[in-house]
Amino acid sequence: MNCDSHVHIVGPLSRYPQVPERTYTAAEAQLDELQRRGSPHDIARFVIVQPSFYGFDNAATLDALDRLGGEGRGVAVIDPANTPDEALADMHRRGVRGLRINLYSPLAAGRQMGDSFDATAAVARRMKWHVQVIAPLPLLLQSQTLLSQSPVPVVIDHYGVYGKARPDSPEGDRLLQLLGRPHVWMKLSAPYRLDDGPMSTRPDREWLAALLEAAPSRCVWGSDWPHPPGADQHTGKETITPYRELSYDTLVEDFIAALPSQDLIEPILRDNPARLYEF
Repeated sequence: MNCDSHVHIVGPLSRYPQVPERTYTAAEAQLDELQRRGSPHDIARFVIVQPSFYGFDNAATLDALDRLGGEGRGVAVIDPANTPDEALADMHRRGVRGLRINLYSPLAAGRQMGDSFDATAAVARRMKWHVQVIAPLPLLLQSQTLLSQSPVPVVIDHYGVYGKARPDSPEGDRLLQLLGRPHVWMKLSAPYRLDDGPMSTRPDREWLAALLEAAPSRCVWGSDWPHPPGADQHTGKETITPYRELSYDTLVEDFIAALPSQDLIEPILRDNPARLYEF
């Protein structure tokens, strides 16, 4: 079966409170609906990524993993200095295989990779997990040496959030060099977070080909469902901000159509995530 390697689950606000400092209130996004959307594409495995508005409270993510059983994996957000070993062991038992560092959300303004990477990687190493990083390309490249020397696997979100950079630019070349390291992975997800517009479902073919040439066995696909709103659409915590109205079917179909070879479908959607997430 295929795997969607980047989704978010959002439960009722009354049961799963969102952090007071959030810049918008997220609507519910339930697992049943996600499974319904994935089913026509033989997508039955999901990697649930902790969203920024839940802070260190991973309850919604973990509860969804419980429902998925062996077909779910999670990427949690923790305070490395204050998360006891028994909590980490419980997360592992329920399917967590990575820890996320978010330098992209408005809540992360002013943070640098070095503020948390070493401590997070130390926990990940102890648990035999990976560290997942979301950051705009310039911020990512500021930490190129740190990431290239990581003691644990590093997973980069959303094509490296490359913005206006091209694969043959100095910045693009550095990203491809980083991806060439044997422990670095890339999520081919959320083209609408890049330069082609906030509703784009089509990957940039040049970037896609370059990333796959650099690391064909370390790229995975994700939908980023339920497609969070861009930062310019955040309306404050007093009102629920709608998600982007995108077609899951179109995201899948446009991604597959953009691949340089159809022989890559099974590795990206099935084999690579099975290795990374231990399905």
